[in-house]
Amino acid sequence: MSYYFSKKVKFSFEQAVAKVKEALQKEGFGVLTEIDVRATLKKKLNVEFRPYQILGACNPPFAYQALQAEDKIGTMLPCNIIVQQLSDEECEIAAINPLESMKAIGNPKLREVAEQVQAKLKSVIDSI
Repeated sequence: MSYYFSKKVKFSFEQAVAKVKEALQKEGFGVLTEIDVRATLKKKLNVEFRPYQILGACNPPFAYQALQAEDKIGTMLPCNIIVQQLSDEECEIAAINPLESMKAIGNPKLREVAEQVQAKLKSVIDSI
């Protein structure tokens, strides 16, 4: 299985970002961080890059369960979702696959939480 799952959509970049945020909210996630990769690369390296946004999403009940099972899990939180513009009429949305990332930890208590988060993140992407 891949470390992410994704979907291509026929929306403008701004529409895709808005739809991801809306879908995340419906699944109980808040967006804790927003990184505008394009603007950051322009500012730090003076290079041009396509519109690319990283959204750090968190579902508090699941984060709490994960922290109870593994106190260093915060190093892998929040769940990142990207929106990147592929063309004027198409964007890609991709989310981390929490089941794959939790394999690196080796704590079986995290599997159930990761499965639930995976289902919700897949639902977010599928709904767009």
